[in-house]
Amino acid sequence: MSVAPANGHGHRILLVDDDAGVRDVVAFTLRREGFDVDEERDGASALESGRSGRYSLVVLDVMLPGLSGVEVCRALRAESDVPILMLTARDAESDRVLGLELGADDYVTKPFSSAELLSRVRAILRRRELDRAGGSTVRKLGGLQIDLGRHEVLVDGERVHLTLSEFKVLSLLAEQSDAVVSRRALMQHLWASEHVGDEHACEVHISNLRRKIERDPSQPERLVTVRGSGYKLVAA
Repeated sequence: MSVAPANGHGHRILLVDDDAGVRDVVAFTLRREGFDVDEERDGASALESGRSGRYSLVVLDVMLPGLSGVEVCRALRAESDVPILMLTARDAESDRVLGLELGADDYVTKPFSSAELLSRVRAILRRRELDRAGGSTVRKLGGLQIDLGRHEVLVDGERVHLTLSEFKVLSLLAEQSDAVVSRRALMQHLWASEHVGDEHACEVHISNLRRKIERDPSQPERLVTVRGSGYKLVAA
């Protein structure tokens, strides 16, 4: 099934940044591409708006007055699977890793170009559209059950919540169970393009998945590393 590239029509984005200059540039860039954009400048307002269910994507700065972007991300992810794109400072690697661990789908480091931002936004929205077009295929692998249509995962009979990115990684591994999938292939699948982003993000998603699907994440039996090659998913 083919899915057209994500465009702005029908997508509403929540943009959160306390820097008016950044907000103006990002909002202009997104609106020029046809996206509807709502703006917030502090964490509390961002959390209230993000909970509304109106948005296809939240573009969220890490440094905000009041509640930080990391705290907003944590709270939203506990309640919703709305995609989250974090905006971080170039030297704030710990913020980027923490954001991914809390369930952000991707990050862009400041300063960034309009082309880079749009590429990341379209990639996230395209992944969401592909998921919704995916039908109702259910894959079972040992104690894992993955419903591609409903975006649901059962682990030993218990439902677990995965972010959009985690689900995309797990679904590809399930499609190629017992086969080794490289980090690059995982990232290409994640972005639905040749753009692979930061491969370190792949490692964070793998770590997050292990915490959710393994009986003992420190001794993975389902999502295993093949040193020098990548990862594979096995029945356990």
